[in-house]
Order: sequence, then structure tokens, then C-alpha cells
Amino acid sequence: MTKVRQAFGAWGEGIAAEYLLGSGMILLDRNWRCRDGEVDIIAREAETIVFCEVKTRRSRAFGPAVDAVVGQKARRLRRLAAHWLALREAGSVEVRFDVICVMPQPQGPPEIDHLRGALT
Repeated sequence: MTKVRQAFGAWGEGIAAEYLLGSGMILLDRNWRCRDGEVDIIAREAETIVFCEVKTRRSRAFGPAVDAVVGQKARRLRRLAAHWLALREAGSVEVRFDVICVMPQPQGPPEIDHLRGALT
């Protein structure tokens, strides 16, 4: 991944984190990594642990953001969530998987699409 793409993705993750904080969520982890991969944002909303995949897009040309988080990527996110929960001995908790798409606009704030429970 080029440094420009990396910086663009990091910008989108920062916007998504601010959005989640503004909506009342508590951030538990950002860019959490283990040998199996990375989770962009892990947050808590009431009693639910929310694992968020952030997609930063320049346009809608590649379709909806949720389409980028299917199949193998969705299975990997579930495995990472199980690993994160096991490390924290979280026990039986409610878990949700969200996808957040951040897209800059020519003028004004970026567009944010928050798909709650996008991965079932």
C-alpha cells in the first residue's frame, strides 16, 4: 500500500472515530493488531462491543462499502473479534459488526455512512 493510500485510510479512520465518539460510543481500541490481521476500531455502545471496519472511498465507483467486507474479510473480522474478546476475558457479551464508509466531499464535511450490524 502506498503512503498516500495509507494516509488517506488513516484520515478516514480518524473521522470515523470522531463520529463514533460524537454518537456516544466509547472507543476501546484503534488499529488493534494480532498475527491474523487488524481491526480498525473497537468501541462500546451501552453493553455491546462493536467491531468496526472503516472504508475510506474517494467515490462510489466501486459500489457500496459493505460490499468490500464480505466473504473471507468478514470471516477474518469475526476471528479477530473472538481473539480480542478472549484476550480480555470478556465472557458472554453482545457483539456487533459495523461498517463505516467515509467519503470526502468537494466542500464541507465528509460523508459518513454508518452501517450498524452490517455483518450478521
